Amino acid sequence: MKPHHSLKLFLVFFVCLFISHAQAQQGDIKWSNDGTAYFSVEQNEIVQYTLPTNDRKVIVSKKQLTPSGKNEPLKLDLYAFSADNSKLLIFTNSRQVWRINTRGDYWVLDLEDNSLKQLGKSRPESSLMFAKISPDGTKAAYVSEYNIYLEDLATQNITPLTKDGNRKFINGTFDWVYEEEFACRDGFRWSPDSKSIAFWHLDAEGTRDYYMINNTDSVYSRIIPVEYPKVGESPSAARIGVIDIATAKTKWMDIEGDPRQHYLVRLEFIPGTNEFLVQQLNRKQNESKILRCDAATGKATLIQTETDPAWVDVMSPGDDTYDIDFKHPVHWLAGGKEFLWTSEKGGWKQLYRISTDGKKELLVTPGNYDVISMKAYDEKSGFVYFIASPDNATQKYLYRSRLDGKGKLEMVTPEGFPGTHSYNLSPTAKFAQHRFSNHYTRPLGEMISLPKHQALNEKESIATKFTSAQVEKTTEFFKITTEEGVEMDGWMVKPANFDPSKKYPVVFYVYSEPWGATVADGFGSSRNSLYKGDMRQDGYIYISLDNRGTPAPKGRAWRKSIYRKIGDINIRDQALGAKEILKWSFVDPERVAVWGWSGGGTATLNLMFQYPEIYKTGISIAAVAYQLTYDNIYQERYMGLPQENLEDFVNGSPLSHAKNLQGNLLYIHGTADDNVHYQNADMLINELIKHNKQFQVMPYPNRSHSISEGQGTFLHLTTLYTDYLKKYCPPGGR
Repeated sequence: MKPHHSLKLFLVFFVCLFISHAQAQQGDIKWSNDGTAYFSVEQNEIVQYTLPTNDRKVIVSKKQLTPSGKNEPLKLDLYAFSADNSKLLIFTNSRQVWRINTRGDYWVLDLEDNSLKQLGKSRPESSLMFAKISPDGTKAAYVSEYNIYLEDLATQNITPLTKDGNRKFINGTFDWVYEEEFACRDGFRWSPDSKSIAFWHLDAEGTRDYYMINNTDSVYSRIIPVEYPKVGESPSAARIGVIDIATAKTKWMDIEGDPRQHYLVRLEFIPGTNEFLVQQLNRKQNESKILRCDAATGKATLIQTETDPAWVDVMSPGDDTYDIDFKHPVHWLAGGKEFLWTSEKGGWKQLYRISTDGKKELLVTPGNYDVISMKAYDEKSGFVYFIASPDNATQKYLYRSRLDGKGKLEMVTPEGFPGTHSYNLSPTAKFAQHRFSNHYTRPLGEMISLPKHQALNEKESIATKFTSAQVEKTTEFFKITTEEGVEMDGWMVKPANFDPSKKYPVVFYVYSEPWGATVADGFGSSRNSLYKGDMRQDGYIYISLDNRGTPAPKGRAWRKSIYRKIGDINIRDQALGAKEILKWSFVDPERVAVWGWSGGGTATLNLMFQYPEIYKTGISIAAVAYQLTYDNIYQERYMGLPQENLEDFVNGSPLSHAKNLQGNLLYIHGTADDNVHYQNADMLINELIKHNKQFQVMPYPNRSHSISEGQGTFLHLTTLYTDYLKKYCPPGGR
């Protein structure tokens, strides 16, 4: 029940409408290997800009992208240059696989002779995944229909490297839950010498299918099976093999443990070696091991172990972006003898440098603050750059610290621009693409040089455009302290022409779970995309709060206090925060509404059922009504195993409290939701009927978790949402 950064359960509806993370990346730039230039796609051509002068040059034209005998160029969904920059790998004609577009067609453009050849011509259309040119530039490998293939770029001869792949025996990619919860998609890696390929193999034979039913595309229903391990069920068995390119034989790595009781979430070759690192999590996800595997012998050597009383957060620094292969990179130092790693074992999310032999570990970012995400590092100057916000959890800034751990924390973002800053740094951290917005400033962008953070074009800089990009300040940020002493960040939008002598209805927007925070100082963060009209003009107070357990940069204790308490601590914090807000003289306690999507839909139900004296109207979308229906990786990470603490799962589920409903409830769900299954709606409806609780329900036939498919869907959903809110929580001051 989460938003992803893909990823996952959506914080606001317009995020749901993003077609794919891969396509969202299209507007971003790609850096040259030496960091002195960047590339962008403009009118389906690749343009190079050389820095600092920003000289423009078309390096791949539409003509070069047009196959022989065709009149139209290939559409660039994603692209990548070979290691020697002599070839361009093109991803096109892409199709969505669960969250994002990872299946399509691949072509190789030889930049020396301009020949353009399609990979996998004998494979079905749009069936190739994660194609990668070998480091020596002679071959390509890719996944198609659960098997890995090798193709000689000169002869176009294709060799299957695995042959047993199917929906239950998965080679080189992952099952639904690995993609959803670990963002694992690309499941193979070339060795640095191009002589072997390491890959994941998942055996999902023991994973039961959840059946979705398509009732709309035919007079007969169609069953759609999804291998989906529910909480308490064992995951797919995972192992890692290495294929010798010369012999096509596979050597399996000797990784200890029951393959159906662990997760293998990271794999990356150590530069210049025939060895690679693997990150292994136990079933409960409270123990992480980093293993060094020998590709030739299969031997796995333990180099580091980390445990946590709650869970170990496995996302790596800088893993909030993807390249053409959709993988999480390892950040190497000292020519591959060390790497950067994040850990919360010191009470904060901090960066460490660890030697690949496991003998050395150094804390790089000492201090009481969280590293939100790592951006780049420059070994020559000895600095690492990352996003942090030690003083305001609703904002983000660029900082740097010395790689030897001895320097002081330095804020790189200039003062005077409060809000949310994002950066795409060059490989050498000499230049960066900088973007900024806050609640009263429209998004702005510029190219800068580092470390002085100077705009390369002063006329087009953020500083120059800052004042003209500002709009009326309608969002107020505040802090509120509950009767239990919990301080929470919040934002509020008051009605236009606000009269403090009147009382207004309040609408709470909630998410509240460990995968997403809602209180962020960015442009549009307080906008309700489901409301058809203007809530402010119509006379609503709109509020959101971030409770304990949300992933705000407030330290490990804040984030992990929710362990085994989803549906309890987050709901109590939200309700007690609302209780304080209802003391404000201008809030009408008889007109209090709450709404949320996915994890927020779950919170909406729990708030309506557990605190009916506060919340009079609720709109819940795609909610988990019963925690035992959700997937094992997410639910077990934050709640433990139901075999050990079943009562926590039951008590935290809205289903257990549905009998307490007193107010007005609208429940919405897509019947083809592969994430939060529609069975949650049926279970909830059954329980409410049992207790004679009157409510309204809207199923959206054959729509997924985003409820974005089909003609007229968005208009219908927004109309439904707005009409219901206005009817049962009327706007305006009284």
